[in-house]
Amino acid sequence: MTAKIFIDGEHGTTGLQIRTRMADRRDVELLSIPEVERRNAGMREDMLNSADIAILCLPDDASREAVKMVAGNNNVRIIDTSTAFRIAPDWAYGFAEMDDAQAGKIRDARYVANPGCYPTGAIGLIRPLRAAGILPDGYPVTVNAVSGYTGGGKQMIAQMEDSSRLDKIAANNFLYGLNLKHKHVPEMTTHGLLDRAPLFSPSVGRFAQGMIVQVPLFLEDLKDGATLESVHAALAVHYAGQDIVEVVPLEASSILPRIDAEELVGRDTMKLYVFGTPGAAHVNLVAVLDNLGKGASGAAVQNMDLMLSA
Repeated sequence: MTAKIFIDGEHGTTGLQIRTRMADRRDVELLSIPEVERRNAGMREDMLNSADIAILCLPDDASREAVKMVAGNNNVRIIDTSTAFRIAPDWAYGFAEMDDAQAGKIRDARYVANPGCYPTGAIGLIRPLRAAGILPDGYPVTVNAVSGYTGGGKQMIAQMEDSSRLDKIAANNFLYGLNLKHKHVPEMTTHGLLDRAPLFSPSVGRFAQGMIVQVPLFLEDLKDGATLESVHAALAVHYAGQDIVEVVPLEASSILPRIDAEELVGRDTMKLYVFGTPGAAHVNLVAVLDNLGKGASGAAVQNMDLMLSA
């Protein structure tokens, strides 16, 4: 049976990427609104209520509005890519590899909140260590990250690519979120199982797609006896048996001269690395992903496929 899928916000960066991923599929029928009608509330509501699954690629307030439009229609299921519902208790968090039960929760849910790109990397690194008891209560977690500029949507893409704009961005790399109140922090805290909000420092580079997320740790402040090897082993055990998140062997990591933020562009997977020297006092956990792949559109399609498998 062909599933009807409506992408509300299909003409934005994330929506376009989702459409591209489903262009050749025969098991889904894409419902669509012409771009000139994208603000036609009546047409949107009709499309939303005609879908088996609606994927919302909208700002937070518009997503909340769309959810209200289908509240009384139990036949419609929702995947929301905004930040509006990512820590809502009645929404499944759409990071299937987060723990053993998460894929099943996504499969059976009516409402699924797609993760943010930065939190996917951060939670992917942090949660296994919290679950294993290696990262203790109260640890002052720091998350440093750089993303391709497509993560900022159409406006930032234009600011980075069109040098004739008055509001062009001339910097090759820049920090933002300098008030340390980034909207992804609650998501990292909740789904990273943290009892203390992390210090998150995001940045953007002059490359379109790709992402590096780093979580540096002091071994002496972790569980007694924690080592480079035991930290790596906790990640490897957590993600054993699945092929979306790869934990790179220590031997392979130890010979790398550098990490490329664009390594996984065009792919919907994520790589996790553990760097350090045996016997040293520190380790650096690193996640590499495509901010529009496993960090956004790829994750939305993965979640859709899980929901369709129910």
